[in-house]
Amino acid sequence: MRRGHRRGHPPRPRSGHPSGHRPGHPSGRRSGRRLGRPFGWLWAAYGTSALGTWLAFGAFELIAVRVLDAGPAEVAALAAVGAAVGAAVAVPLGPWVEFRRKRPVLIATDLVRCAALLTIPATFAAGVLTFLQLLLVSVVVAAADITFRAASGAYLKTLLPAEDLLVANARLESTAWTTTIVGPPLGGAAIGLLGPVVTVAADAVSYLLSALGIRATGGHEPPPIPRKAERIRARDLLEGWRYILADATLRPLFFNTALFNGLVMAAQPLLAVLMLGRLGFTPWQYGLAFAAPSIGGLLGSRLAPSLVTRFGRHRVLVASGVLRALWPVGLAFLGPGGAGLLLVMGVELGLIFCCGIFNPVQATCRLERTPADRVARTLSAWAVTTKASTALLTAVWGVLGTLLGPRAAIGLAGALLLATPLLLPRRRAAALPAAPEPAADPV
Repeated sequence: MRRGHRRGHPPRPRSGHPSGHRPGHPSGRRSGRRLGRPFGWLWAAYGTSALGTWLAFGAFELIAVRVLDAGPAEVAALAAVGAAVGAAVAVPLGPWVEFRRKRPVLIATDLVRCAALLTIPATFAAGVLTFLQLLLVSVVVAAADITFRAASGAYLKTLLPAEDLLVANARLESTAWTTTIVGPPLGGAAIGLLGPVVTVAADAVSYLLSALGIRATGGHEPPPIPRKAERIRARDLLEGWRYILADATLRPLFFNTALFNGLVMAAQPLLAVLMLGRLGFTPWQYGLAFAAPSIGGLLGSRLAPSLVTRFGRHRVLVASGVLRALWPVGLAFLGPGGAGLLLVMGVELGLIFCCGIFNPVQATCRLERTPADRVARTLSAWAVTTKASTALLTAVWGVLGTLLGPRAAIGLAGALLLATPLLLPRRRAAALPAAPEPAADPV
């Protein structure tokens, strides 16, 4: 699915703790708490499309290379340009989504992605598949991903009470890591037996099933907040960024996320070059090095609600944010053989475990502090910036890898990541009250 269904809602509890809950107070955040049938359908929809996404992981690149005889430059363009242009296209969609019911938007974006992906097996069967079509489909899917992510956060905010927010986010995060563990091996086997075009078709079907699951959540969504102006104005396009930058907690989290994600992802291609090239690891060893440690994300996301209940949200957010930044620098010391493989798996396990804790807590904080009339624009701005920064830093690290060598560039990314905890919110900022919810106009 490549998105997170996030949520937050009513007035913040009157508690002196920055999270709105006292450490040691359960506040209804038991991990086994039932969240209701609508959330169950939404959760199932998320898991279905997330599994489809991982089944088709790398399929576009394989189609470009094996079917269309694309070179390295074209494959790189497929990954970078599709995401960048998709992010640009999604910018005006944030304000558009904000003032519409979110459930129909979610269903529509799922169906758009399904239809776009199905054009690939259709044109392949007809013998008219082109690289331009792959590029256009990647743009459509990227834009729809961002739009879905923005709408899903606002929609989830209407489904659950505030005290269930962290538990819901933790369940979705654990599902994401579970599909990360299961999907790539199954997808790799399917590609080997049936080819990458078939896995793209499976991904398309997963979006159709996701749309059906979201439809099954029911039609009780409250009406959106009316828009004051008839047309989208230029300032509406920037409202998400304006709100993030004005909030003392969201601002550092925003920069922390963009920089951390960008640096981690920028080092991945160089790590692939180092492992599969100079160090002589086989493709299955490379896949194992990243698939197996995903169990850490599952464990971390399951622990997140209990840790917040015991220690408080701010402490858990900062501690996990600091710890996740310490691991990647270890990849600069990667060597050949079994010891090198264990090093990568150990580093990735620690990194992913900390991210599994950090991500749902951060998502909870983000939605709690965003009023209902800005959720879609805020989440859209967040996703657009994250994708753009990742594309930019990946390009920069590609140049650095050529100039300095892969190992030195990986080490530089790890060293810079050690500074990212400085961008985490301070306790004083995190203790500030969230923006008040706007009064809903009578229907």
